[in-house]
Amino acid sequence: MQKVSFLPTLPSLLVAPSVPLIHRDLSWLQFNERVLAEARDQKNPLLERVKFLAISASNLDEFFVIRLASLDRQLKGSRAPGSGNAKRRWTGPAEAILESVAKFGAKQLEAVDLLSSELEQVGLFLVRQARPGTLAFDLGRAVFQKEILPHLASPEEFSVEALSGLSNLQHAAVFASGQMLRVPKGLPPVIQRGNHYFFLDDLIFTHLGRTLSLEESPVMLRISRNGDFSLDIEEEDSASIPDILQSNLRRRDRGKILRVQYLGGIPENVLKKLVSGLKLLPSQIFPAPGSLLLQGLWQLHHGVGQELIERHGLRHPPATNRVPALLRDSSQIFERIAERDFLLHHPYDSFDAFVCWISAACADPAVTMIEQTVYRMDAVSPVIEKLKQAALAGKKVRVFIELRARFDELNNLRLADELREAGVEVYFGFGKLKLHAKIALVTRREADGVRHYTHLSTGNYHSGTSRQYTDLAILTADPGIGQDARHFFSAVMQGKVPWRFKHLVSAPTRLHRKLITLIQSETVAAEEGRPARIFAKVNALVDEVLIEELYRASRAGVKVDLVVRGACSLIPGVPGLSENIRVICIVDRFLEHSRIYYFESRDALFISSADWMPRNFFSRLELAFPVRNPALKQFLIDVLIPTYLADNVKARELTPQGTWKKRPARTDRGPVRSQFIFQELSASGYRGTPLEQQEIDPSISLSDLA
Repeated sequence: MQKVSFLPTLPSLLVAPSVPLIHRDLSWLQFNERVLAEARDQKNPLLERVKFLAISASNLDEFFVIRLASLDRQLKGSRAPGSGNAKRRWTGPAEAILESVAKFGAKQLEAVDLLSSELEQVGLFLVRQARPGTLAFDLGRAVFQKEILPHLASPEEFSVEALSGLSNLQHAAVFASGQMLRVPKGLPPVIQRGNHYFFLDDLIFTHLGRTLSLEESPVMLRISRNGDFSLDIEEEDSASIPDILQSNLRRRDRGKILRVQYLGGIPENVLKKLVSGLKLLPSQIFPAPGSLLLQGLWQLHHGVGQELIERHGLRHPPATNRVPALLRDSSQIFERIAERDFLLHHPYDSFDAFVCWISAACADPAVTMIEQTVYRMDAVSPVIEKLKQAALAGKKVRVFIELRARFDELNNLRLADELREAGVEVYFGFGKLKLHAKIALVTRREADGVRHYTHLSTGNYHSGTSRQYTDLAILTADPGIGQDARHFFSAVMQGKVPWRFKHLVSAPTRLHRKLITLIQSETVAAEEGRPARIFAKVNALVDEVLIEELYRASRAGVKVDLVVRGACSLIPGVPGLSENIRVICIVDRFLEHSRIYYFESRDALFISSADWMPRNFFSRLELAFPVRNPALKQFLIDVLIPTYLADNVKARELTPQGTWKKRPARTDRGPVRSQFIFQELSASGYRGTPLEQQEIDPSISLSDLA
C-alpha cells in the first residue's frame, strides 16, 4: 500500500500512520453513527426514529460480541514502574474505538431524551425512573410485582465470580451492601401497559430496593462477552456436526468479558472489583444511555395501535410490494421465464414472486429436482413448507444449509432436522468455507429435453428480511447459467469447491482475481484515452488489495463511484491518490443489502452475494453472476445506478478527511430519495423503463395494446 503525506485530519481513524486506509472498525462505528442520526432526524416519522435507535443499540451489542474480540488481542501487558501489579492498556486503534463508543453512548442518551419528549406529545410514555405518586410509578410497580419479581433469582453475595456466571448480554442488580440478583434473559426488555412503555432494567432499578426493604437503589450491570468462534465442518464429521455446533455455541455465552455497562450510580468498591477482577480497563466500563436495553424498543415500534399511528403519521405508509404481472400465474410461470429473464428488486418487488416459482416447481410433475442454498431462513417459511410437501410427494429435493450463519445456528439446526424428516436431502457447508451463495435451481423435463431454471440473488431466502432489505435477484432459463448452477450444486454435494464455470464467478477460487483484472482493465482503458468507469455497491469495502487497485485506477483517470453501506477503508478525494473516487452511503427506511459491480470499458455487470472483504473472497463460497439480458442490464445501468448516485436526501458522502457529510440538494433537480423512487417505479409496473417488458405478454402485439 502506497504511503501518502496528505491523509485525514483525524489520524486516529487510520490503520497506521501514513497508510491511506481507515480502520474497518472505526469506519463501522461511523456507520452506526449514521443509523443513530436517523433516530434524531425529525423529518422521519416518530416510530421509524424509535426503530433506528433500537437498531443502533443491537448493532453495538453485536460489535462487542463479535468484532471487539479481535481487537482484544491488541491488549498488551506492561508493568508500571515500581509496581508489582500488572497493568493492561489498549494500543493502536482499539483506544480510539473505546473513545468512540463512549461518545456514541452520550449521543444515544440525547436521542432517548429527545424521543421520549416527542413520544409524550402524542400520548406515548417511555418511562424512566418514575417518581412515587405518579401513574407511571404505580403502573410500573404493579408490572414489577406481578411479572418480574417472581422470576428473579434469590439474592447472593456480589463477587467477580458471581458476575462472571452471567451469560452473554445478561444483566444483574448489585447493591452497595453486597447483594446481587441475576435477571433471567428470557424476560422482555420492554413491557407495555396501555400507552406506557417500561424498560425491564429501569423497573428493577426503581422498585427492587423498596421490595427488599433497602433504602438504596441497585446498580444494574450488563456484560458483553467474546462470542466469536469458528468451526470447521469436515465431510467425515457430518453425523456429529449438530453436537459439535451446539458445544461451540455454548462458548458464545462463556467467552471473555469485554464490556460492562451500568445503569445507576456505580459504587467505587464495585468499580474496583470489575477492573481488577475482570482484568478490564475503566474505559471498558460504560454508563447506559438511559437503559441497558435500548434494543428492546422494537416493542414500542410494533406495539402502538394503528389508529394512533394514522392520526399522527407515526410510521411510513405500508410499502406496496408487487409481483411482476407475468409471474403471477403459476401455471404459466415456467413458460414466461423460458421466454425472458426477470429482474426482481426487493422489497419493492415482492418475495412472493420467488415463492410462486418454488410453489409451481413443487407442484409441477415435469419438475424432476429442486435444489437451493439456505444461509438465513425465517423460522416459519412458506418456501420450506413447499419443499417439504414436494419431498413427501416423492420429488427429489436438495437443500444446502450453512449451519454456521452467525446467530442463526440453532434455527438452521432445527431446519435441517425438519427437512430431513420430510425426506429432503440435506447437505452442509464444509471445511472453513461458509456457504454464502444465494442460488436455487429447478430441473424440468420439457418437449425438447431437460431445461434448467435458475434463481440467483444477493439476499437470503427469508420472507421477513425480504420486506426490510433491498436486494436484487434474477430468474432465468439461460442454459449457460443453468449448467453452471448444476455444476455448483454437484460440487458442493460432493464436498468440493466449485470453480469451473462458464459464466458464474465464484469465491474463493476466482472472484478476487476477477475483480482485480476488471479494475485493471478500466485502468488500462483510461490510460489509453478510452471511456473508463467503475461502479460498485457493497455493504463493506475493506479488502486492501482491491482498494490499492482502485487508487491506481483513480490516478489513471478512471471515474469510480462507490455506494458502501457500512465499513469503508478507502479514503476518497485525496489529491494524487483518489481524487476520482466518490463514496456515498444511503441509510433509509430499508437496509441497503444488494451488491452490484459494473465495469464500463468491459461492459461487464455483475450482481453478487459477496462484499469486498477478505472473508468473502477467501473464507466463503460466494457467487457473482453476470447480467446477460440486455434489457435487465440497461435498467441497472441507466436507471438503478444513476438513481442511487443522485440521492441527496438520505445519502451521505465520505470526505477526504475520513468523515461523512450530508449531500446538498441540487437546485436543478430538487430532493432525490432513491428508495422512494424505486418504490414508485415498481408500483407503476416500471412504466417507461426497460423492465416494463416484465409486465407485457409477448404473445400480445404492441398494436393490440394500442
